[in-house]
Amino acid sequence: MATLYPSLEDMKGHQILQAQAAAGVRTPATTVVTEKPKLVSGTAPPVLYPNLAELENYMGLALSSEEIQKNLLPEGSTALTPAGPPPGQLVAPLSWNNTGLRRAEIKPGVREIHLCKDERGKTGLQLKNVDQGIFVQLVKANSPAALVGLRFGDQILQIDGKNCTGWSSDKAQRVLKKASPEKIIMVVRDRPFQRTVTVHKDSSGHVGIVVKKGKIVSLAKDSSAARNGLLTHHYICEVNGQNVIGMKDKQLTEVLSGAGNVVTLTIIPTVIYEHMVKRLSAGLVKSAMDHSVPDL
Repeated sequence: MATLYPSLEDMKGHQILQAQAAAGVRTPATTVVTEKPKLVSGTAPPVLYPNLAELENYMGLALSSEEIQKNLLPEGSTALTPAGPPPGQLVAPLSWNNTGLRRAEIKPGVREIHLCKDERGKTGLQLKNVDQGIFVQLVKANSPAALVGLRFGDQILQIDGKNCTGWSSDKAQRVLKKASPEKIIMVVRDRPFQRTVTVHKDSSGHVGIVVKKGKIVSLAKDSSAARNGLLTHHYICEVNGQNVIGMKDKQLTEVLSGAGNVVTLTIIPTVIYEHMVKRLSAGLVKSAMDHSVPDL
């Protein structure tokens, strides 16, 4: 199984560290390597990638020595050895300490949650049938659904032990309405129609996307967005785990600007998104959708 990286920049950074380790070069505890490795006479240069300190020029990244050092793995980590980390382990020398990456994670498998109703008998949840499955269409801010961590696009597999496959949207809402106000047991799968892409801002603070009404319409050539496989005709659902659906482009731009140099975007294909929000009032999305920053 191959080593996994959250971004292409992380992969390149790790390869640089591995090449330096193979050459016998150690990165000091408080500094970043600023010189090329000293080679034994007659040996071929083992470093196939730029010096770690040159990564900013190499990929247009906005990285400081302090930021790189902060994200380096602890002394003795296998990620700095030629052998590398165990297969399948996520390695992120540039994104390692990024909380947005963890908040945005789409976890495999299913989980059970316990939901209650508020004093008005509401869960704050609106459900939608898509391809014979039931999905979260809307989570209202400060609602019981928001408090238990449900998100737009989550698939509801069971409600109080009843399988939801084949239900209509109306039936799902009726079951919720009739459920006990004290405890509703749901089995949930995290956002199966969505995926996350981690990108890095360049020296001008951009990741390389043009967004109109929440949809990616253009990618800048050679940008981090282009390198890491972001696609047009996709809507941005989350920025570092924070829901941005229904935000105006100006608000979304402000969220991106304040997201730090490493940004994890959660995206969904346009055709699926438009089906998900069909018959959902745009005004309701803008006024009621939960845009809070999720807890870790």
